[in-house]
Amino acid sequence: MVLNNEPTGHSEALARIVRMVGADSGTLHYIGPDGLLHLAAASAGMPPHVLAIIREIPVGKGMAGLAFERRAPVDACNIQTDTSGDVRPGARATGLAGSIVVPIFDGEDVVGTLGVANRSERSFTEQEVETLLAEGRNLAAQRPVG
Repeated sequence: MVLNNEPTGHSEALARIVRMVGADSGTLHYIGPDGLLHLAAASAGMPPHVLAIIREIPVGKGMAGLAFERRAPVDACNIQTDTSGDVRPGARATGLAGSIVVPIFDGEDVVGTLGVANRSERSFTEQEVETLLAEGRNLAAQRPVG
């Protein structure tokens, strides 16, 4: 799904990453000059009401905002039953369960987040986390500037 006239490369890359880790859904956010994470791409089929909730995410809020702030992956085996406080209502509204969001690094700087999720409970392996972090570094070069 292409958002706000962003290059289709974001959607294609996200779809490839979702398939690569055997997930059902994914999102890609980049930090904007306003200090908010802005949705650059989302998997097809994401409900419109969810897209409205995740279009802009404050740093420190929800899984994407926390991954950005902590500079570390944030995951939940089942976001529907998670009680950590890391999962927000917008994430639960997706109907997904096992999920992870990793920060996107450009060198030492965090410039966005990459999230993937499954409809069923799931924990991601260390290798999958490393793959997502590496894919995030590749995406950093494609991010919008400005």
